Amino acid sequence: MSRQSEQALNAAKIGDPKLRAAYEACRKLQAEHGKTYYLASLLLPPEKRPYVWAQYGFARSADEFVDSLVAPDPAALQTWGAEFLDALGGGPVPEDPAAVAMLHTMRRWAIPRAHIEAFLESMQMDATITGYQTYADLEQYMYGSAAVIGLQMLPILEPQHPEAAARARALGEAFQMSNFIRDVGEDLERGRVYLPQEDLDSFGVTREALNARVVTPMIRELLKFEIERTRRLYAFAEPGIVMLHPTSQDCMRTAFVLYSEILDAVEKIDYQVLTRRASVPLSRRLAVALPAARRARKARRANPQIVLPATEEDPERTKVEN
Repeated sequence: MSRQSEQALNAAKIGDPKLRAAYEACRKLQAEHGKTYYLASLLLPPEKRPYVWAQYGFARSADEFVDSLVAPDPAALQTWGAEFLDALGGGPVPEDPAAVAMLHTMRRWAIPRAHIEAFLESMQMDATITGYQTYADLEQYMYGSAAVIGLQMLPILEPQHPEAAARARALGEAFQMSNFIRDVGEDLERGRVYLPQEDLDSFGVTREALNARVVTPMIRELLKFEIERTRRLYAFAEPGIVMLHPTSQDCMRTAFVLYSEILDAVEKIDYQVLTRRASVPLSRRLAVALPAARRARKARRANPQIVLPATEEDPERTKVEN
């Protein structure tokens, strides 16, 4: 375990060896697969970082059941999810490290069970649904797959204003839409198109055209439309950053900037998302994160008293209620 991990787990007063190992497993998942999120999480006070690792690890583990190109197993997702929900009600704690860390995180931060139920429902939709007729239909999916992720994060980020929840929900959707736009080609390999069918119809784009992997003028206009809609989500979400505790703002500002720039990256490759993956270069990520890290340290010095919920080392003693 790295010194950085040790520092964060000690600061969070997570002493149980099994819990520490579970959180570390989640950290490794995020560091490997969620580089932007991981970079941003390092700007939080050390005592809060493990809970971000847990949320990412849990989401990533669930996603793998249905998104794996090698061995998708939606039936296993159903079993895994049911075992987790049973554990929330006081049942046996699963062995999966992501589930162990997420259970502890939910209890420490009083994250509602309903958020997990909505998330698991959306993950199950990926097993059977390959497209969405309208944007409203897609929003229903994104509520569980993205919006509740923002809402789960909110207690950890310590909102200072009641409007922060609506902004967090919008930011989760903006992040997800950025992924959908960037990953059109990759999602086609799974037989899915997340861009609403009504939008494809409006621009005269068919699934067959997308599968041809050639960005036609009509596909380019479709992507421009989706990018502009997603930028409106970011514009609505942005004021929510200053509604958070000062020690959380640089983390979220960094994630906001870097994820929104995925849209810029799509434009820079001339919308060639059917055959290429747009990405924000490491040099840009560092250019944003390093100054933010200095500001985050300053914020922590100015706000030294971070009050965490009471430590609960025995996760079977507490139930999470709706």
